[in-house]
Amino acid sequence: MLLGTLNAAKDLGRIHEIALILIRYGFGEVVRRLGLASIIDRAGKVLHWAEVEDLAHLEPPARVRQALEEMGPTYVKLGQILATRADLFSAEWIAEFAKLQDQVHPVPFAEIETQLLEDLGGEIDDFFTEFNREPLASASIGQVYRACLNGDTQVIVKVRRPGIRAIVEADLRLLKHLADIADRENKELHRFQPKEIIHQFTLSMRRELDLAGECRNAERIAAAFPNDPVLVVPKVYWQLTSERMNVQQYIDGIAAHDLEALDRTGLERKQLALSGANIVMKMVLDDGFFHADPHPGNLFFLPENRIAFIDFGMVGRLTEDRRSQVVQLLQGVISRNTSQVVRILLKWSGDALTNSDSLTTDVDNFIDQYHDVSLKDVDITEFLNDLTTLLRDHQLSLPPDLTLLMKSLITLEGMGRQLDPDFNVVHVATPFIQRALFKRYTPDAILKQGWQSFSGMFELLSELPNDLHRLLDMARRGALGVRLDIVRPEWLGKELDRVVNRLSVSLITSALIVGSSIVSTVEGGASSFVGLMGFIGAFLGGVWLLISIWRSG
Repeated sequence: MLLGTLNAAKDLGRIHEIALILIRYGFGEVVRRLGLASIIDRAGKVLHWAEVEDLAHLEPPARVRQALEEMGPTYVKLGQILATRADLFSAEWIAEFAKLQDQVHPVPFAEIETQLLEDLGGEIDDFFTEFNREPLASASIGQVYRACLNGDTQVIVKVRRPGIRAIVEADLRLLKHLADIADRENKELHRFQPKEIIHQFTLSMRRELDLAGECRNAERIAAAFPNDPVLVVPKVYWQLTSERMNVQQYIDGIAAHDLEALDRTGLERKQLALSGANIVMKMVLDDGFFHADPHPGNLFFLPENRIAFIDFGMVGRLTEDRRSQVVQLLQGVISRNTSQVVRILLKWSGDALTNSDSLTTDVDNFIDQYHDVSLKDVDITEFLNDLTTLLRDHQLSLPPDLTLLMKSLITLEGMGRQLDPDFNVVHVATPFIQRALFKRYTPDAILKQGWQSFSGMFELLSELPNDLHRLLDMARRGALGVRLDIVRPEWLGKELDRVVNRLSVSLITSALIVGSSIVSTVEGGASSFVGLMGFIGAFLGGVWLLISIWRSG
């Protein structure tokens, strides 16, 4: 089954490795569903089963987290993405996923050098006056080295790990297959949108593998802040940048987590927190393209209260419609418009089934918590936690693009409070939200929305004759069918069993009555006794049948 879906020749070794890890952590059923039961038969010869027994005592979240760590960088990054899905997972799962760190042992430079020389097209000394062979940082996708161009131009050189693309692509094919199985085999998992999560994750991983793409992201963000005196984005040296390596300006600043050094230099904490939040809010609400991982390791503080962002491998994208929906949600909460909030949540959850009356009641209670609370006084972390709890309770979920936004806002709030205990990200966001609300009701915006609605309606009407023609043609060819989804097939099977059992007992009872009546007409011998026993059996069968019908209602 699996070998028909994946490139077996290339993936077999990786599949075998992952299957053994899953079995060791007690996920043998997953391996069976993948069509790899033969690995289970051989696993006992390879694994230390005493260790497996110890792992069995771990709680499921801890077992999943440790399994992801052992399976490698692709799965670690998947776990980090799942850590942002508070709308799908409870607090204990989120806490375990949050422990996953993208920390790996560096690859020896000798293994990196061959690939580096290929990408440079010459010797290292031909391009760099200095090159430190000890990595400045090491992650699952690449390693970073410090170097020098043209005498005194300090740069960092990021090099992708050799062979990492083949491993990641094999993992992505396996994850796609797992998502297909989860979506097909278990309808309860459908609300988790496994196929959509893996699709978005695949796009994200492939973008991270392209180190030139990271530089394009950096330049796009820099272009959105052309004359900003605060934001610093590292310069890219395109002549030395390719898919497997990039060269960027070295940022010599104070790491955002080094608060003691920050105080020694006399930089203003409050100003830095405010400036950083303003930058992120502009990215999110004005541009719709933002740094999706603004944690302290990716921020540096520079003289004159400037802020440098680095590592643009993970970015978020929000369409204009999505930004409008976020603003409408906040507006609905503050103005106590329950129907507006419910409408947005249902739109985000797609085809999820839920009790709309119950959802409306819970949304009304959720909104009531913010009665007479001004927008700037809303605690964003508490607000998002309450919102995700509500979504989980009603088996709804957020679109994947919004999970990155939530992660960025929560990270920003935490870092801002480290710099300034009085920091409130919503207070900073309020002017941006008010500006976005105002833009929605300007004459140009209303005219644009009206024209889009008119164009959509006109296009629908113009296509209607062709759609009807295709529908009638399908009906004539017998290609038009009706799909029936049975939500609870196991319940239907049990009901069918009960019906068949009753019919069987009814037939047997009827046969006993007829047969006993015939036998009773025969004189002499044991016929009278046989007939009596037949009538008793028919009586018992009839009593059982009546009790069964009565109990079923």
